[in-house]
Amino acid sequence: MMESAAKQATEQARKQGGRMKAELGGVVVLDFGGQYTQLIARRIREQQVFSAVLPCTSSIEEIRKFAPAGIVLSGGPSSVYDPGAPKCDPKVLALGIPILGICYGMQWITHMLGGKVEKAARREYGRARLSIEDSKGNGGSHLFAGAPASLRVWNSHGDHVRTLPEGFRTIGRTENAIAAVENPEKKIYAVEFHPEVNHTERGTELLRNFLFRVCKAEPKWSGAAFIEETTAAIRRCVPAFPKALPRDAASSAPASASAVPALPCELPAARLFPVAPANRFHWSAP
Repeated sequence: MMESAAKQATEQARKQGGRMKAELGGVVVLDFGGQYTQLIARRIREQQVFSAVLPCTSSIEEIRKFAPAGIVLSGGPSSVYDPGAPKCDPKVLALGIPILGICYGMQWITHMLGGKVEKAARREYGRARLSIEDSKGNGGSHLFAGAPASLRVWNSHGDHVRTLPEGFRTIGRTENAIAAVENPEKKIYAVEFHPEVNHTERGTELLRNFLFRVCKAEPKWSGAAFIEETTAAIRRCVPAFPKALPRDAASSAPASASAVPALPCELPAARLFPVAPANRFHWSAP
């Protein structure tokens, strides 16, 4: 019964587009199957900005439910030319929401907007030296603001961008490839390397530049704020919930699940975790 009630609450919240306040105004990370996708989300949350990882196939409506200040397109192992290569709705690029493409994300942006991506003569994997163009002075890139002219970065790709889409400019190169591009008017930025890994110098600064200079995100998310809001949501359900769970008459153990009433509230299932040793239940907040 508990699981059924939780599922019903989740579906009702989804239909109503409900999101907790702590989840709004952050960054949506669209996952193209990259090995570092969860790390990207973690790095964003470390800056006190909420991040949600969604499949790259998520609808525009699902993305908008988070009212994101920015969108990150993750890396992935595929080539944009592979049959069945992962892709997202091209309308993502026209939402007016700042976008950062990372690795495959950069290649997908290039491919979708009319640029050219091709197989590299030599696969780049591991450390490389990035030369930054126009990181300082008038007309400098917001993405590399405050960065030195050269950085050590971490690459992992077999394709590279050969020609840019109209309106884009190159802002960084490695020895073998175009490594960073931007179209400030469309608020689209992309890098071929991985700023989220420790091997990339100033990677955290680059992500901070995207979050705060480009997206204008607010550093308002924290685990404590999430717990506080979750607790408040639970308390709104408590009046309809017994002060103590029903207990077996013959023992001090909680009663089976069939004796526990469902929660008549719109609290998503992910907010409560049923712990069920045998037929005994208790509820705990994350």
